[in-house]
Amino acid sequence: MSDKNLKIGNDHVGRRIDNFLINFFRDLPKSKIYSMLRKGEIRVNSGRIKPLYKLKINDEIRIPPYLIDFKNKEPSIKIPHSRIQEFIKSIIYQNDDYILVNKDSELSVHSGTKNQFGLIDIARANFPLLDIDLCHRIDKSTSGCVLIAKNKLFLRHFNKQLKSNKVEKKYEAILFGVLDKDVMVKSKIDTSTKEHNHKVSESKDGKEAISTFKILKKFTSFTYVEVHISTGRMHQIRVQSSNLNHPIVNDKKYGLFDLNKFIFSKTSISRLALHAASISFKDINNQVVCYEAPKNNEFDILLNEVSDLTIKS
Repeated sequence: MSDKNLKIGNDHVGRRIDNFLINFFRDLPKSKIYSMLRKGEIRVNSGRIKPLYKLKINDEIRIPPYLIDFKNKEPSIKIPHSRIQEFIKSIIYQNDDYILVNKDSELSVHSGTKNQFGLIDIARANFPLLDIDLCHRIDKSTSGCVLIAKNKLFLRHFNKQLKSNKVEKKYEAILFGVLDKDVMVKSKIDTSTKEHNHKVSESKDGKEAISTFKILKKFTSFTYVEVHISTGRMHQIRVQSSNLNHPIVNDKKYGLFDLNKFIFSKTSISRLALHAASISFKDINNQVVCYEAPKNNEFDILLNEVSDLTIKS
């Protein structure tokens, strides 16, 4: 079986090669896509490329022989009907260009080695005739606003705003300890460490990350905050709050294990206390729109429970 080349038309110009392949091979884990790029099994114009390479008109993507028939197979991902129903209930708003959903905590946006399917797979199963893509990502453990594009035109429109930091995102979180005052954090986040220990770190070699922590309510041993992010780096709020010595409650990566265990013993709730509460951007007609995602019961229960808890230093 010979190699197969895919020729890039106007619809995909400017798109990153990794995102293009993730959409093209929807049933393949992302880890497999990145592995093929790293090994040079997938090439553009006969040359090796990095995942961040942006496609140009008439680029030819070489697909390895063993994947040529992959697109013609029946989808291997079977989405339970209950998941489809949950997805429909989670839709906050939709029009011809996008869907705004209130994602559950512990639901990944993508499938992977530990997840048979993610939010994007569920969305594609629910809208099989549309060109469905994620506009942005949030952590598996984080609940709240996720925007999904229904066409490439809106996807590119939104991505331009995202790259120029014109998308407004606000989160709500419960932090260990009591913040003295509102604080803006400017640091640089290096994501290169994630491949080794699944955690990012603040480093002078990283990319700029800006977050503003605004106090909503103080408790004896906790602070309920609203966090406005001006950038969208991986695990941004989680690593910055941890380095402020006020980690997010129930953060299993950057938090405090013993205190998380204490919280669970008192509340029986283990979800990360971080919620993507709202998102604001310009729609395809350049009109500013803003949407809010209500917190689920577990977050509200956790907030109520910690108000009466005291942690001894």
